[in-house]
Amino acid sequence: MASRARVRAPELIGKGGWLNTGGTDLTLADLRGRIVIADFWTFCCVNCLHVLDELRELEEKHRDTLVIIGVHSPKFVHEAEHAAVVDAVERYEVHHAVLDDPELATWKQYAVRAWPTLVVIDPEGYIVAQHAGEGHVHAIEQLVEELEAEHAAKGTLRRGDGPYAHPSPDHHPSRSFAPLPMEPVATDLRFPGKVLALPTGNFLVSDTTRHSLVELAADGETVVRRIGAGERGLIDGGPGLARFSEPQGLALLPDGTVVVADTVNHALRGYDPATGEVTTLAGTGSQWWQGSPAAGPAREVSLSSPWDVAWFAGRLWIAMAGVHQLWTYDPATATVEVAAGTTNEGLVDGPAAQAWFAQPSGLAATEDRLWVADSETSAVRWVERDREQGSGDARSGDARSGDGFVVRTAVGAGLFDFGHRDGDAEQALLQHPLGVTALPDGSVAISDTYNHALRRYDPATGEVSTLATDLREPSGAVLVGQDIVVVESARHRLTRLRLPEQAVRVESVAHRTQRAATDIAPGGLLLEVVFQAPAGQKLDTRYGPSTRLIVSSTPPELLAEGAGTGTDLSRQLVLREGASEGVSEGVTEGVSEGVLHVSAMAASCDDDPDNLYPACHMHQQDWGVPVRVVEGGVARLPLVLAGLDG
Repeated sequence: MASRARVRAPELIGKGGWLNTGGTDLTLADLRGRIVIADFWTFCCVNCLHVLDELRELEEKHRDTLVIIGVHSPKFVHEAEHAAVVDAVERYEVHHAVLDDPELATWKQYAVRAWPTLVVIDPEGYIVAQHAGEGHVHAIEQLVEELEAEHAAKGTLRRGDGPYAHPSPDHHPSRSFAPLPMEPVATDLRFPGKVLALPTGNFLVSDTTRHSLVELAADGETVVRRIGAGERGLIDGGPGLARFSEPQGLALLPDGTVVVADTVNHALRGYDPATGEVTTLAGTGSQWWQGSPAAGPAREVSLSSPWDVAWFAGRLWIAMAGVHQLWTYDPATATVEVAAGTTNEGLVDGPAAQAWFAQPSGLAATEDRLWVADSETSAVRWVERDREQGSGDARSGDARSGDGFVVRTAVGAGLFDFGHRDGDAEQALLQHPLGVTALPDGSVAISDTYNHALRRYDPATGEVSTLATDLREPSGAVLVGQDIVVVESARHRLTRLRLPEQAVRVESVAHRTQRAATDIAPGGLLLEVVFQAPAGQKLDTRYGPSTRLIVSSTPPELLAEGAGTGTDLSRQLVLREGASEGVSEGVTEGVSEGVLHVSAMAASCDDDPDNLYPACHMHQQDWGVPVRVVEGGVARLPLVLAGLDG
């Protein structure tokens, strides 16, 4: 077996302590003899949720030799709250030990730069591989099998049960912080996602963690019926047979069919309220990857974590959170296709095909606008017809490819700026909103999820205000007469509010993601994306270059040279001195600072000359790297896609 580079793994530390271990604090010494995967994740990140799903099978298959440790590393302030991490572990059915690291101590020790990142540690406590992004499980499984054989032969492999202990319903780990007030826990909903008002006056709710739908009476509490067997799966049929996997968004088609964004199944499902039957409308059950078809017959094209749906401009629009795009579904032709977004993550307005989104998670349609809750940029955006190209017919073919539509931003500054600030929209701040609701006066209500608030944006005045607070992780809402019914996801209920005539006064607070900026030396910067094809694979060059690198910055003027798209995974950049998107605490005026946005992709295939059709794999990751130009900074910036930086 070829020798493998190894680096001693730093200790796992986190101020929030351990979850899913039965109250035991773990150390790497406790895990010696086991193969360890440290999964650096945060619960706002859809790509992290994809990796959780990817790891489930690997975790089960190698449960006697492999230990997965989730290192929860928050982006948003709310994600640093221990109670929120406890909720997330239950919500996403995390069945391995989790270290709550609210101050990013372990993140910094492991020099992690992206969510998600997987670090493989061998049974002797050495780092042997690091992978950023999704789609690496095939390579990691091969590495795990190699490590099993190698360390079994050396006598350094220890088999047996891992440290995971399923938490009891009433178990709350002791911590040195004040507990939250006890919340009423309903039994009929568990972390619900979205709500739809049915023509009957009842409500249909996506009961996300229980993988089902629940129809509630007009009081928002009485259960009329439950749709779904309550277990993960992709099965059509009647209310007791059908299966979903973490369903979210709901929308009515003109024919009365309810469309369900079946998020973790990467599918759209149809639900007939009259018969209770569930069918599959779109998706293959597999996640969409770069290079896959992005248009065609709906049942033959893969989707990626559809989070919400809304009927607009003669088609069903889909918030495709997993690839930072909006797609459309045409029920008349049973086809899907991309309508807006490039798959690059960020906040860029303009023609729909050129716009950037960041995990769009909520949609609401009016006659002339489609409102979008763009969660990772803490933004509210909208899609409308491009008036410069003529108004056209809203039911014409323009929506099919996004032609004739433009994307604009109402509230939001980018990936790393968030908070709770009212007033003029240009300076107002939100924190990871998951829902939007159109109001009769032309304004839009915002489920400002991580601020636990209901906000309002008024296009007529350009003002943002707060309508209500003390709503635990609101994720969607629906208008009912003069009331608004809000999904309080973390309180497991619907809450009815009277739309207030006056806004609530809230003390303003602004935040930036707490990751420290990388100090860059003046002059040139060598950007290198590290990619080592997994053992037994090679770069796929049969049809041209197998790698792609896209570089941009916020603010755009930060990059004097090096922006754009190319095929080499290394590039010389020049940062413009004096450019800044806002001076951080402790940084001198005039110092260049901002964020480098880097997107890398590499395709590898099995290295078998006798196989005409080798299995191929796509590796992709987006990084947002805060940087500042200072004397004594580094001249090289390595970003590990797969492998180790030599």
